[in-house]
Amino acid sequence: MKKFILLFISCFGLHAQSYPDFKPMRFDENYSVLRQDTTKNSWYKSMKYMPLSSSGETYLSFGGEVRYQYFYAKNEKWGDDPVDNDGYILNRLLLHTDFHAGKYFRAFVQLQSSNASGRIDPSPVDSNPLEVHQGFIDINLLTDKNRQLLFRAGRQELSYGSQRLVAVRDGPNNRQSFDGVKAIAAFGNYRADLFYSHYVVAQDGIFDDYSNQKRQFWGSYFVINKIPAIKNIDFYYLGYERANANFDDASGKELRHSLGTRIWGKYDNWRYDAEAVYQFGDVDSKDIKAWTVSLNTGYRITSVPLHPEIGFKVEVISGDKTSGDNELGTFNPLFPRGAYFGLASVIGPSNLVDFHPSLSLELARNLEWVIDYDLFWRYSSEDGIYGPNTAMIYPGNATDEKEIGKQLESEIVYQLNQYLYFRVEATWFQAGDFLKASGAGKNMFFTGVTMQVKF
Repeated sequence: MKKFILLFISCFGLHAQSYPDFKPMRFDENYSVLRQDTTKNSWYKSMKYMPLSSSGETYLSFGGEVRYQYFYAKNEKWGDDPVDNDGYILNRLLLHTDFHAGKYFRAFVQLQSSNASGRIDPSPVDSNPLEVHQGFIDINLLTDKNRQLLFRAGRQELSYGSQRLVAVRDGPNNRQSFDGVKAIAAFGNYRADLFYSHYVVAQDGIFDDYSNQKRQFWGSYFVINKIPAIKNIDFYYLGYERANANFDDASGKELRHSLGTRIWGKYDNWRYDAEAVYQFGDVDSKDIKAWTVSLNTGYRITSVPLHPEIGFKVEVISGDKTSGDNELGTFNPLFPRGAYFGLASVIGPSNLVDFHPSLSLELARNLEWVIDYDLFWRYSSEDGIYGPNTAMIYPGNATDEKEIGKQLESEIVYQLNQYLYFRVEATWFQAGDFLKASGAGKNMFFTGVTMQVKF
C-alpha cells in the first residue's frame, strides 16, 4: 500500500494540472478534452483517454477509487450495541470504465467492492463484497455546448440538490444505486430531470444485489441558475412507494409524495442553502401530512489568519403529533446521505429539531480543521427517533422527554491534491433525557481515520 501511494503521489504531482477534476458522480467526468492535449503520453493519460478511432471521438476511459477507514466506538448506539474494544476497518474499491462512441452514444459500467474487517454483525451498508454498482447507456440527442437532451437507462446513481432526500450515500462504506430510466434536458441556465426507478438492495454476497420491485421511486427535478438576487433555485417532486413501511404510529403499504424547493448560492464570502419540503400520501389507512424546513449558511472571514468560516445550520423536521389518530406526521427522508449528522451519529432526519453551529479553520494550504456542535431534540414527544433509512431506533412511548442529546465533532482534513485525501475525526455524543429513558443512555465516543485515493 505504501508503494502504491508513493506511485500516485509521484505521477499525479507531475500531471495534476493537466486533467479534469474528479466529480462526486464519476460518470459526470469528461476526458474527451485530452484529444486536444499535445503533451507527451503517460500511462495515466492513456488510462483516462484511450482513442479507438482515428478521429478520437470513440474512446475508452478508466478510473476508480480506493478508500480505507479505521473506526473505534465506545458505547455505540449509546450503549445498546455489543461492546467492541478493538474497532474495525472498512475498505471500498470502485472501478469503472466509460465507453463513448462519438457524441451520441455512451456506456458506463462501475464495480463496487465494500468490505468490513472486525465489524460485529456488519450490515450490507458496511459489507458488500462485489457487485455491479452501475451499468447504463446514454443516448444523447443534442450535443450543443449550451443545450442537452439525454436519455439514460440502466443501473445508476441518483443525486439531487443538497442530498437531503436523494444521495449517493458516499459517507457509509457502500454507495447506493437505482435501476431505472432518466431523461435530462438542459438549456442555458435551465435543467430538468425526469426519472423512474427501483431501489437496488445491497446483499452480502457476490453479484447478488437486486432491483426491489416493491420499492418504486420516481420524480422530476428542475434547476434554474443565475437568477438575480437569489442566484439559484430548485423545484422538485418525488414519488415513493414501498410495500412494507414501519413508523411508530403506522405500518403497511406507503405511497408518499414530496414537493420541495431550495434556494442556494454564494455572495462574496457568504454561502447559503435554504430548503422546504411538504409530504402527503398515505401509509395503510393513515393520511401523511409531513414537512421539513432547513437553513444552512456560513460566512468566511478572509481578512484574518486561518480564514475562519462561522457556520450555522438549523433543521425542523416533523414527527407524528398524535398517536392513534388517522394522520401520520413522520417525515420520510427517502434516500439521504447516510452520515447525515456525521459518521458517528445514527440519528436520521425524522421527528427532529437540530441546531448546528460550526467553525472551520484553514490551518495551511489544503489542510482544514472543522469543529461542529449539534443539539438534538424530538419534534414531537408522541413519535420516536429513526435512523437515516427510517428504521426505528427507539419508539416514543417510553417518555415525554424531548432532548435527544448534544454532539461535539472535530475533524482535520488534508487534501494533498484531487487524488489523495486524508481525514482524522473524533466525536463525543452526550446522551439526553430521551435516550436515558429509552435505552442504556450512555455517552458515546467515536473516532476514525480515512485515507482515499482517486484515479
